[in-house]
Amino acid sequence: KAEASATQGDHEAKREEMNTALLVIDVQTGLVAGNPPVYRHASMLRTIQRLIVRARGHKVPVIYIQDDEVGTPGSLGWEVHPGVAPQEGDLRVRKLACDAFHGTRLHRALSALRVKRLVVVGCKTQFCVDTTVRRAASLGYDVTLVADGHSTTDSRVLPAKRIIAHHNHLLHGLGAGRHEVCVKRASAVRL
Repeated sequence: KAEASATQGDHEAKREEMNTALLVIDVQTGLVAGNPPVYRHASMLRTIQRLIVRARGHKVPVIYIQDDEVGTPGSLGWEVHPGVAPQEGDLRVRKLACDAFHGTRLHRALSALRVKRLVVVGCKTQFCVDTTVRRAASLGYDVTLVADGHSTTDSRVLPAKRIIAHHNHLLHGLGAGRHEVCVKRASAVRL
């Protein structure tokens, strides 16, 4: 009986891995290294780099979102930061809104890949990360937000450190029907 339970757990883990994609939101040079750069940008980049390596090792798709309002498309500021740059064949999705699904091909592309779970990292926490995470859950995805894999800059009201902590607390357990958001540190994320 214990073996059957372990086997079932292995199958569930495999199913989870096969249906997962890593979503890298707006990790563009103009945001990450801007003036000012996002909070703890070097640490965030290292975290995202490690997740990308793990994802590639497990054949998990890595999908890059780029905001066309971050510099002119094709400019240095608009490009994905070289520390986490896409490889040939990675899906890149351009957007014009905080919601990475709004007016883009993202949902269709994820459906074609049969993705059911998103692991989310990126910039900026209270804008594009928050909006995309909420929309993903409402579209039927289970979402893992990487607690140490997203960042932002100070606002007039709160420092970046508190914005990040607030969103990690606020989004953890957020549900949309049978789908929910789980916030975990990168070291605890399964890919």
